[in-house]
Amino acid sequence: MENENVKKIMHVLRHAPHGTIYTYEGLEMILIMAAYEQDLSVVFIGDGVYALKKGQDTSGIGIKGFSKTFMALDGYDVEKLYVDRVSLEERGLTEDDLIVDVEVLDAEETALLMKEQDVIIHH
Repeated sequence: MENENVKKIMHVLRHAPHGTIYTYEGLEMILIMAAYEQDLSVVFIGDGVYALKKGQDTSGIGIKGFSKTFMALDGYDVEKLYVDRVSLEERGLTEDDLIVDVEVLDAEETALLMKEQDVIIHH
């Protein structure tokens, strides 16, 4: 029997990781929510795919990088990580350029996944 208290919650990250607080705050929220054993998934769309790019160097902009924190999600049982195929391709990236394992989805697949969620949070 499914636990009624467990909600399917999807976080949608659409912003580049630096220059705004959206991605960092989204990551913090995901980590906090993971402690409450919800069914979490994260989808990276648009410039949000840059949050997962390997080899980020933030020294030139004077902030501490946090991209490696995405690698910790697995330890919090947040294993449903998705990336929009077109977003990757438009930015010249492939799965090999990303610091975590993801499932690459087409827009239609993402839409179907979103329909299954109880809550969608945009960052």
